[in-house]
Amino acid sequence: MKKKITLGILLLSSLGAFAQVTREELDKEIKPLNEKVKMLQSENGKLKSHVGRLNIMLSSSNKSIDSLKTQTKASRDLITQTSMELGIKIKKTGDQNTGKITEVSKSLSKNSLYGIISVLLTILLLGLLYWLLSKRQRTDKNDVEGKLEDKTAELKKDVLSHIENTKTELTTESAKLDIQLLNLIEKQLQVADKINATEPTVDHTFHKNSANELQRIANYANTLDPNSQEAIALQGSLGRLRNYFNSSDFEIIDFAGIEYDERIPMKRKDTIYDETLPLDKEVILKTLKPQIKFKGSVIQEAEVVTKYNN
Repeated sequence: MKKKITLGILLLSSLGAFAQVTREELDKEIKPLNEKVKMLQSENGKLKSHVGRLNIMLSSSNKSIDSLKTQTKASRDLITQTSMELGIKIKKTGDQNTGKITEVSKSLSKNSLYGIISVLLTILLLGLLYWLLSKRQRTDKNDVEGKLEDKTAELKKDVLSHIENTKTELTTESAKLDIQLLNLIEKQLQVADKINATEPTVDHTFHKNSANELQRIANYANTLDPNSQEAIALQGSLGRLRNYFNSSDFEIIDFAGIEYDERIPMKRKDTIYDETLPLDKEVILKTLKPQIKFKGSVIQEAEVVTKYNN
């Protein structure tokens, strides 16, 4: 009997413990669910409040739409009525204008025709007058330009003639001065030679300067017309002076026109390109200072200008 009682007590204890464990687990699971339910209820309340506001706004919008429909219908009726009134007025105005235009056309048809004819005649006369004036202006312009060209050509001819005459006079005077200078040089050379004959050493300074001056005048004479009186007179004076130098044991050498040779002692002061020359050729164009020899010895090297093609 005690065993049964004891077994019953143990069984009840086990069931109580099992019931207690099961309740605690259920409480743990139910508590989060209750919190979620509360949150859903809160959000549901907010949604209901928002829906209520939307219903209020929708009701207000419906009222505004009804009001706009009423105003639109009234405006459409007013436009229809106004269009009918304008159509009636336009028709009346058109009929009145048509009648007035017909009357004016009848009254002005003849006057308009005369006016148009007058305008056309006036335009024609103005065009004819403009053409005549333009033609006269062109004729006068051509006459003036012709006279001006004649005057200009005549003036140019006079100027060129005056320049040519002046150039001729200057050339003549320059030639005369050079001839006088050559004669003076010849006389002074004679004096210098007499002085050198009495001195133990010969001074060639005056002879060098005189030879250089002779070369300058010879270069100028080569630019003149060889048949002109000035050129003939200058060449005569130059020939006499060269002869005097030669008689005094001096030799003056002008290298102009010969091919340049580096073996000849001379100074090349300048050189000019000339495509008319053969390739790899260099010719002496002008002698600035002549080579001077005294008794066969060079006392002055030449200074020259050359032209070349390479």
